[in-house]
Amino acid sequence: MIETTKMNNYTAEKEEICRKNDMISPRLFEEYGVNLGLRDEKGNGVLTGLTKVSKIVSSKIVNGQKEPCDGQLWYRGYRVEDLIKGLGPQEMGFEKIAYLLLMGEFPDDREYEEFQRIIGAYRQLPSNFTRDVIMKKSGADIMNTMTRSILTLASYDENPMDTSIANCLRQCIQLISQFPALAVYGYNAYNYYVNQSSMIIHNPDPQRSTAENILMMLRPDRQYTQVEAKTLDTALLLHMEHGGGNNSTFTTRVVTSTGSDTYSTIAAAMSSLKGPKHGGANIKVMEMMADIRAHIKDYADKEELSAYLSKILDGEAFDKKKLIYGMGHAVYTMSDPRERVFKYYVEKLAEEKGRQQDMMLYQNIEDLAPVLIGNRRKSDKGVSPNVDFYSGFVYEMLGIPTELYTAMFAVARIVGWSAHRIEELICTDKIIRPAYMSVMEKRS
Repeated sequence: MIETTKMNNYTAEKEEICRKNDMISPRLFEEYGVNLGLRDEKGNGVLTGLTKVSKIVSSKIVNGQKEPCDGQLWYRGYRVEDLIKGLGPQEMGFEKIAYLLLMGEFPDDREYEEFQRIIGAYRQLPSNFTRDVIMKKSGADIMNTMTRSILTLASYDENPMDTSIANCLRQCIQLISQFPALAVYGYNAYNYYVNQSSMIIHNPDPQRSTAENILMMLRPDRQYTQVEAKTLDTALLLHMEHGGGNNSTFTTRVVTSTGSDTYSTIAAAMSSLKGPKHGGANIKVMEMMADIRAHIKDYADKEELSAYLSKILDGEAFDKKKLIYGMGHAVYTMSDPRERVFKYYVEKLAEEKGRQQDMMLYQNIEDLAPVLIGNRRKSDKGVSPNVDFYSGFVYEMLGIPTELYTAMFAVARIVGWSAHRIEELICTDKIIRPAYMSVMEKRS
């Protein structure tokens, strides 16, 4: 084995060679009409497939012209706002909406009771799995810990490679059920071995919802309030699925198209989601908010706040990236429907936790940032807060550790990934093979 220092020196020397030989002129992308990031020059996504799982609306056609509109998110033909409003004040909706996304229709009372029973029965991990897999070689990257666990679960499956619809649906339901334990236990192991803290492992409760289980398993006393559970349940519902065009869902469909098994497919989606450009947005918001609090004396003073936000946008403060995190979205312009729905629950939780001053700070940033950003861009494209502007704040109020933020995203998005995997298997047996044009120089 080569010493790490020697290997680092070797690769450092070779980096410039790679850069010289791998660099492609931006002019060539334009010349050959290549849409970087599968986005055209106007930011519209390149059409790569069809889906009935969900839909995003961010614009409308008026007099033949495309105009931005308030954002809409649809699950299986229902607007997400209506789905959440249709739940009872104390009803947890994760399992019901998961059934809708997976099956394409709402369950009747008998079907829903049966689905809840199956989800509850699958929450328990295989015997000794926590000890033999999760507790071994723990680390702060909970997404990596979960991905390793997902791949290992294949070894406990009697038919891991069977890609029939029924078997894949069974595997997906099982993973949806087990994701909360994989996430929480992964953190518990890290907290014990790395942070030298206490470790308490609570078995999941088959009678409780996904949100309730997460809170119960995380807390030594197992206690939580109705407002806490309802707010987390809503966060999970809003992160469950997002139009099919996001990176991790596309990864799901690409890997599914190869004929790969469910465990490998979901592990690939996890690897995509953990990238900071995809699943870690709320962490950057929280880091930015901590920086703002350190430099703002009066949260109600909009002049003081505006001046500091201007410094952030000018690259003079925070991480010097000239970004106000949590503002703007790749698709939505006028508004993010998830943020509109979520904010009501954020306000209720902030009131219960006595965090009204922090809520006021968030609200003032929400009011000021779009104007400041718009003035600098000098464009008509609107800017609005996205759902991640508030999700980190909610997780922090719930006592969910930062290391679990992206994992909470995964606990929700596993439902959307599963729905898209099933749809891909049913609709086509073609492998997804994108085209790349070679611009290699010939050498003699």
